[in-house]
Amino acid sequence: MVDLFIQQMVRQLVSESGPPTAFLTPTGDPGLLGPDSMPWEVHADFMAMMIGGISSLVLQALHPGALAGVWDHSSFRRDLQGRLGRTAFFIAATTYGSTAMANQMIDKVNRIHGHITGIDEFGKPYSAADPHLLNWVHLTETSSFMRAHLRYRNPNVAKPDIDRYFAEMRLIGNRLGAVDLPDTALATDKAIAAYVPELHFGERARAIVTLLDEYPTSSLHSRPFVRLVSKAGFLNLPDWAFPLINRKVPTAFERNAVQSAINLIAKPVRKALQNGVAAHSYRRIYGLNSNKGKSYAAQH
Repeated sequence: MVDLFIQQMVRQLVSESGPPTAFLTPTGDPGLLGPDSMPWEVHADFMAMMIGGISSLVLQALHPGALAGVWDHSSFRRDLQGRLGRTAFFIAATTYGSTAMANQMIDKVNRIHGHITGIDEFGKPYSAADPHLLNWVHLTETSSFMRAHLRYRNPNVAKPDIDRYFAEMRLIGNRLGAVDLPDTALATDKAIAAYVPELHFGERARAIVTLLDEYPTSSLHSRPFVRLVSKAGFLNLPDWAFPLINRKVPTAFERNAVQSAINLIAKPVRKALQNGVAAHSYRRIYGLNSNKGKSYAAQH
């Protein structure tokens, strides 16, 4: 009963459609990144990924060019859960899916991006296939995911492994059309800083931030959980972003209080979702009865 209740709460955050059996085949296929990669470790935790996802969306909304494509061509404002669900599936497919599944998802997104063009709020032409905008999306996603992982899942990741995450994620970013992506955490921070003069918190960005801040949920029982994850998502922003959205930098007390609440709820959430995409993908590669498969299931 507890697991079912938690799964219902998860559906209030993203559209989730049951056991990910598509990740079980073909046997032995490691996909694009493989089970020894850092993205396999970082992307496995639902709580940290949702928190990182929310903060990355806030950052992406601050770039007029990146926001314009979402504003003009997306159902984001009408169907937030659906949009996040599709994004979550893309990340799952490219991280854990078979080689064919990952390639199909990348090709699909590239085809969609090729048709998304228009004029942003400043009258400047934009294209979703513009490498400059694709870089911004990649940089904000990877940095947000890693920051959330370090804060809410594993603060003891060694620096070389942190850098390896960014280096390995370049494969996905490059396949989507991003160019000259950094391969370390420090270089990623520097690349993000170079975009700050281009950012703008206008009416469109305010609308997106308000939507994420007041995350819609139809279930009264799920509302505290959903709002907590949303709050954690905002606290996961880098300090330089808060003045841009007219907010004070959170205090250590506020961060610690939210982190303690997330750590408390994360334990039953992880238990309820332990038979998820990563576990299914591990079975695809190593088999249900292998020592590695059994070890993974026991630890997750």
